[in-house]
Amino acid sequence: MSIKLILLKSGETLISDAKELVTEDQQVKGYLLKKPHKVSVEQSILLFEADTDSTDNSVKVGLTSWITLTDDDEILIRPDWVVTLVDPILNLKDLYEEKVNGKSSEVSFTEE
Repeated sequence: MSIKLILLKSGETLISDAKELVTEDQQVKGYLLKKPHKVSVEQSILLFEADTDSTDNSVKVGLTSWITLTDDDEILIRPDWVVTLVDPILNLKDLYEEKVNGKSSEVSFTEE
């Protein structure tokens, strides 16, 4: 398993330790997500006076359990619901690992 960002066709973005489930003939039959969390991103908005070319690329990221009313740690999803899987940036991966290990649930960082 490896930590991935998963974009669902519902528009939700999840982060999870994900495992691809394949048949003997290498067809993907599903994804097993361990401790999936929904990623929410809020971009900072700063007001500047005219003729100021300052830009702020900081974002506030929050993680919440994807399906809050379950005790299940592993959830199987069908492949037709997955738009794409990608590797998260290091700051987000660290945030997720801290969250599932019982630490922080929100952080701000700057995109480079």
